[in-house]
Amino acid sequence: MAASPSCPKPERRSPLYSSSAKINILCCASLAALIWLVFGQALWHGFVEYDDQNYVYENHDITGGLNLRSIEWAFSHPHARNWHPLTTISHMADCQIFGLNPFGHHLTNILLHTTVVLLLFVVLRQLTGALWRSAFVAAIFAIHPLRAESVAWIAERKDVLSGIFFMLTLAAYHRYARTPSIGRYVVLNLMLALGLMSKPMLVTLPFVLLLLDHWPLEAFANKRSLRTRLLDKIPLLALSAGSCLATVLAQQQTIGYTQQAPWTWRVANALVSYVTYIWQMLWPARLALFYPHPENRIPAWEIWAAAALIGGITVLVFALRKRHRYLVTGWLWYLGMLAPVIGIVQVGMQAHADRYTYLPHIGLYLAVTWSVTELLQSLRFRERILAIGAAVLIVAASVCAWVQTSYWRDDESLWSHAASVTSNNNVASYNLATICLRKGRVTEAMAAYERALAVRPGGGPTYYSLDVALLHNGLGTALDCNGSLERAISEYRAAVRIRPDYAEAHFNLAEDLLKNGDIKEAIAHYRDVVETPPPDAGSHLALAKALVRTGAEKEAAFHLGKALELEPNSLAALSNLAWLLATSSDSTLRNGEKAIEFAERAKQLSQSNDATVLRALAAAYAENGQVAKALETSERALSLAAAQGRGNTAVALHRERLVYESRRSYPQNQ
Repeated sequence: MAASPSCPKPERRSPLYSSSAKINILCCASLAALIWLVFGQALWHGFVEYDDQNYVYENHDITGGLNLRSIEWAFSHPHARNWHPLTTISHMADCQIFGLNPFGHHLTNILLHTTVVLLLFVVLRQLTGALWRSAFVAAIFAIHPLRAESVAWIAERKDVLSGIFFMLTLAAYHRYARTPSIGRYVVLNLMLALGLMSKPMLVTLPFVLLLLDHWPLEAFANKRSLRTRLLDKIPLLALSAGSCLATVLAQQQTIGYTQQAPWTWRVANALVSYVTYIWQMLWPARLALFYPHPENRIPAWEIWAAAALIGGITVLVFALRKRHRYLVTGWLWYLGMLAPVIGIVQVGMQAHADRYTYLPHIGLYLAVTWSVTELLQSLRFRERILAIGAAVLIVAASVCAWVQTSYWRDDESLWSHAASVTSNNNVASYNLATICLRKGRVTEAMAAYERALAVRPGGGPTYYSLDVALLHNGLGTALDCNGSLERAISEYRAAVRIRPDYAEAHFNLAEDLLKNGDIKEAIAHYRDVVETPPPDAGSHLALAKALVRTGAEKEAAFHLGKALELEPNSLAALSNLAWLLATSSDSTLRNGEKAIEFAERAKQLSQSNDATVLRALAAAYAENGQVAKALETSERALSLAAAQGRGNTAVALHRERLVYESRRSYPQNQ
């Protein structure tokens, strides 16, 4: 690595500039206080049922906490369809310390974001020598309403954690550029590697470092220095390439909307999204967790206008590159950092997302802040105007961010807001419907499902067939709760017609068909469920019960055995198999000893407190010739059934006692 040209002298310092430690400490304390005033409310928010369950509270690999095995798992397995082992380990550490108390998980997010902001201020201060401009950029980055998603959403831990290593990489590069050495270059590569293991979106960071060479480092004094700087980036680009490969491997099983959407849709949405993010920075209103993809509904004029605006700004910043070098750095920082998530190769069904602006918007903040400062250079009261303007912007952004963060207090507030500020948002309607259904508000749930289905009607392209099937299925569940069995069956049929491998819809349809007396068709749908991975004990058990009703007892026994293989301590599988082996009309299937074995296990698991289990055990004893034990167990089962108000079970037990008293085993399955 050849020695690089020395860094430029700091910009001319304004009268407000002070290098004293007290002012730096005051700036840091003010930034931290601002963050906690805005985002501190999140400490009393809960988890949200949108990725938080996959990242934390329903993921057993995470909730088990931190240990050597879990650390090894974090590096060797994808987590929520991504490979970001440091983020995974941070969630494990939270579970180790705080358990599943969301307070601690939110606390970590806010602490990490605070650290990112303070590092940004320090790094910009060192790179540019501009105190107040660096402080303003750090402040507006800290509390812009677009930050709410990254800070208040526990699942977005990867944003704030990767942000720390992003800033540390910039700091390490500044030290290396100032005085090159092997040690400093190793530290630089290490910081980037840690950042990529926090969030792969940092793959464009080597490009950002090249932009810093242009400004503020001004390291391209000649062709030799340019070549040196380019060579310096090669190992960093290799790390980025490795991260890209790991991400592709982790997501290879993921069905991605934008992977299947037409290329023209993706390009159009990407162009419009670039402009949308700029507008949201300037006017952060109507922000939502999910923005539905416009597909082919973007007007042609809007696409061409977005392309013209992006192209025009690009031409302008390059035309002004000699006098205003920061414009090239800021603008290309923004364009380049957004490239991995702009929608060309992105996996997901969203048009754009607030969280994607976490680091890219810093480039725009830099360009705008330095531009405005220079434009007002000649004004008499320039510094007073800048101070008042900065204060007004910071206060306004803080208020908007506080309000935006408040929507994250619970799922219903979050999705109600998303539905109110966006149109054709089937995801918001679906999630609202699910919440209403869970709270017993069936009529509201049905209306929300129907609104979602109005956006995603039946049939259509395969890339949203799963989305549509979810909505049919959800509406069917709501109709079930409302007692509309026939309509529910109709919705479930539509769901499995659209998505034949949708196991949950097949299961729900089979359950309703069984209630409706259509046993043969119900069995066909149960078979579809058990043939769809992953294997599930409950599905085999449900199929077995239906098969018994048709007299297919051997096949029923097979599926009960499968259920026990998958869930050895399944009380229902044990007692049903014991009953079948004790009472089957097929003499070749009867096996009193095995029946006792299964029933005894069920008795132990139920602590002798389940009348159905004791009933099966009594039948097993009778089949094995142990009539006294059968009568004694049947008596205990009868007492339990009576105490628990289980009249039908009590009647059956009375009838079976007569059989046992006549010293005969129960002759056939009931």
